Amino acid sequence: MSDEAQLPRAARVFVSFVALLRANGFAVAPEQTTAFLAAIELLGPKSLDHIRQAGLATLAPPPERHATFHRLFDLHFIRHEHLTIEGAEDEEIVLLQEEGRGDEELLVADDINESGLTATRAEALVERRFAPAAAGNVLRRLSREASSRLPRSRGYRHRRSRRGPWADLRHTLRASVRNDGEILHLARLKRRTRLRRMLLLIDVSGSMKSGTDENMRLAHALVQATLNTEVFTFGTRLTRVTRALRLKRREQALNAAAHLVSDWDGGTRIGDALQAFLAVPRFAGYARGAAVVVISDGLERGDPANLRDAAAKLSRRAWRLSWLTPLATSPGFVPQTEALVAVAPFVDDMVEGGSSAAVVSHLLSLGSRKAA
Repeated sequence: MSDEAQLPRAARVFVSFVALLRANGFAVAPEQTTAFLAAIELLGPKSLDHIRQAGLATLAPPPERHATFHRLFDLHFIRHEHLTIEGAEDEEIVLLQEEGRGDEELLVADDINESGLTATRAEALVERRFAPAAAGNVLRRLSREASSRLPRSRGYRHRRSRRGPWADLRHTLRASVRNDGEILHLARLKRRTRLRRMLLLIDVSGSMKSGTDENMRLAHALVQATLNTEVFTFGTRLTRVTRALRLKRREQALNAAAHLVSDWDGGTRIGDALQAFLAVPRFAGYARGAAVVVISDGLERGDPANLRDAAAKLSRRAWRLSWLTPLATSPGFVPQTEALVAVAPFVDDMVEGGSSAAVVSHLLSLGSRKAA
């Protein structure tokens, strides 16, 4: 019988956390594991924060690896149902379930995907740094033309118009007073238009690593150009980064997003990510009536049926669903990968997304469609 099987059931989750730390390069002595368990018994614990503080005090991770320690802690403990977090409904990071029975350990990739050309289902915890870069002409064009060329929708308020479908009785009667009660002209009203919500779902997995920096800078420019924009990243988990990208300075915003997202350049589970997005009512509401843009190569390692079902649901909620992939290098692109073939019946556009210029051109072209 193994040592872990002899442990009390309540202690196994804490011992397995120590094993996870060792597997990721942390030096933890057996005496520190014993002290960790003793500290937890002493504290109660009443919350996950107590467990986190006990781990920091007894397992003593080096200061330069505190960020990795916290990510491993979240990865390990948040997935256990009997450990709850206060305000869990406000979490903006959704862990995706691995394929299988659901009781296996979450995978952590041992190898780094240098080429960025293959897809994997393993989860890699990576801290990304965005190098400073000047805003290019493409991003300046997006900032300059977004308010006039992004898609719009009809609002509920009205404004005066020469050929509106409704009569403006108030203005008409006021004008008649100046003409001794005679109505010489019937003023008209029409609905105001407003910028339609934009929803960006950005693939940050290993197969998209060559374009991640450009896509995140573009997302920041779009959020700054219109406040009615939501941005999510997905790989092995789904992360809402809108709040971070609302910071005005681009370097500061990208660094904030880098600390939120921990699955940079990792695995690819597009179907699970979209299903997780739709499963959270607050997130799914962002897609209703929105112009939804998915930036992904479609190199899926999960079940295509799962992805097909998610794309169908997303298409029904969205005003328009666009899939931008770097594989679409020509106007007559025909999807070849299993994932892109699965979603093709439900997307309105499947066009090139391999560069910022291509993405911006598509975003600005959406405004030429009539508001619905």
